[in-house]
Amino acid sequence: MRFQLIKPPVIGLALLAALPLASGVLTAGSAGAQAASGQGAPGSFSADDLPDIVLLGNIDPALRKAQAIVNGDVITDTDIDHRLGLVLAANGGRIDDAERQRLRLQIVRNLIDEKLQLQEAAESEIRIPESEVQRSFDRIAQNFKRSTTQFEAYLSQSGSSASSLKAQIRAELAWSRVLRRKVEPLVNVGDDEVQAVVDKLNAAKGKDEFHVGEIFLSATPETQEAVMEDAARIVGQVRGGASFVAYARQFSEASSAGLGGDLGWVRAEQLSDALAPSLAGLQPGQITDPIAVPGGVAIMSLIEKRQVLAADPTLAVLSLKQLTIPLKPDTTEAQARAKVAEIGTLTQKMGGCGGVEAMAKQLGGDVATNDAIRMKDLPAPLQNILGGLSIGQATPAFGSAEEGLRVLVLCGRDDSQVQARAPNFDEIYSQMNDERVGMRARRYLRDLRRDAIVDYR
Repeated sequence: MRFQLIKPPVIGLALLAALPLASGVLTAGSAGAQAASGQGAPGSFSADDLPDIVLLGNIDPALRKAQAIVNGDVITDTDIDHRLGLVLAANGGRIDDAERQRLRLQIVRNLIDEKLQLQEAAESEIRIPESEVQRSFDRIAQNFKRSTTQFEAYLSQSGSSASSLKAQIRAELAWSRVLRRKVEPLVNVGDDEVQAVVDKLNAAKGKDEFHVGEIFLSATPETQEAVMEDAARIVGQVRGGASFVAYARQFSEASSAGLGGDLGWVRAEQLSDALAPSLAGLQPGQITDPIAVPGGVAIMSLIEKRQVLAADPTLAVLSLKQLTIPLKPDTTEAQARAKVAEIGTLTQKMGGCGGVEAMAKQLGGDVATNDAIRMKDLPAPLQNILGGLSIGQATPAFGSAEEGLRVLVLCGRDDSQVQARAPNFDEIYSQMNDERVGMRARRYLRDLRRDAIVDYR
């Protein structure tokens, strides 16, 4: 009889994976104890009963090493590494070792919360079908402009996995069902409260409203200082080029986390006194410093800004001609600048959109047309430029040595879709309801943490 010596914990995993299940189930203290004492019984076995063991494939004991056990559910190194891979991908890998270690600690806390949320969902007999998880996964892939297969490969290349992201999606969906069943029925928003906000908004016509994102980190008076430091590091990472949406999905404890922190359009009157002044001073694309709010710390991101009940110019539909002029591979910077100056002079004399083709022929370029492009779908710098152009005028040249120089010529503008609408009662009700559900949800999760048995390895 021959044996291959391996660590005891791995034997169990290897046999479970390689052998069919026996008719009896061995549990500590029953059949296993009988075998150890040499007492034969139905469902028991002795060492002589073991077959020759041939392990198929390599087993790395560190790959599945438990880092924490939450009420019996295991969180492994692999779980943590794959979730960290999602954050690193959003940062382009630009994270130093000290920050990486802090992120691992935060990810462990998040994974513990996910286990508690899934356990609470299971206790309530809430099950999330695999098809629903897959649909959410496919939508995220579309947001990354990749097919499902391409997105799975991208996650793998980033040090993560599709299964890790799906596990997070499943926890989000399950927790949402728990809140809908156990928390939302207890929340009450009065019509008079909503109407008071509507009246304030109508009185604020012409003032700014904001499309915002949020990251909320809960804190107690004892942990406030440490949480502020964590929030400051997140702010530093995002300002350094990291994805606000990715950090919101991974670390925010607000109900908007599953949406990447997106709160939609809000007015200053809908925000707390702590948040409104900080947000008002931002430009689109900027984020606030960490802000102390009741129950924790908030980081706000300004995505867009417009005026209450005013026309939104970003909804305008443009008719554009794009002129592309290729550059030779050996073009120097001085030659490129000279070509930009030449294009600028010619666009001023081309006589509007009708002269674009003749100009393209003169410069050896190509012309493409788009008669239905929305202003808001263009990069912010081009929105600012095109917003100030008259019909027939052109943008300055932009581009690169590899892709060539480009010019957009404004040939038409349809403002018929630029509509303003009054505040919606149902939308305001929904936002107020979500805020109150979020507060109760944080208390709910806090209580689950207090009752949990968490074993750190």
